[in-house]
Amino acid sequence: MKRTIAMALLAACCAAQAQVTPPEVAAKQAQEIKRGDPARWSKEDRSTAQQMATLRKEINAALAEARAGCKQLPSTERADCMREAQIAYRSDLGNMRQQIANANNPQQGVYDTSGR
Repeated sequence: MKRTIAMALLAACCAAQAQVTPPEVAAKQAQEIKRGDPARWSKEDRSTAQQMATLRKEINAALAEARAGCKQLPSTERADCMREAQIAYRSDLGNMRQQIANANNPQQGVYDTSGR
């Protein structure tokens, strides 16, 4: 009897953990997967302006993710987390040109620390 109850509880927990995708969403996902990645995903940003625009989008997305994470924290820690996220955002925006330069010239600033 106890084993049956334990198995039922285990099954209920597993069912609660399972993610169920609605059929209409699954069909849309299947169509998108068949088409493959959009061409824009594999198109390289050639100009500095294009690279800056892409990097700005990434920095803004990182700020949004950080803020969302901060909102999950207790209210006593939230303000400090938001402040740190904003500092990181400003820092990233401030050194965008350097980040792009480093990405375009990956060998600069790379040091071998293996001891060989």
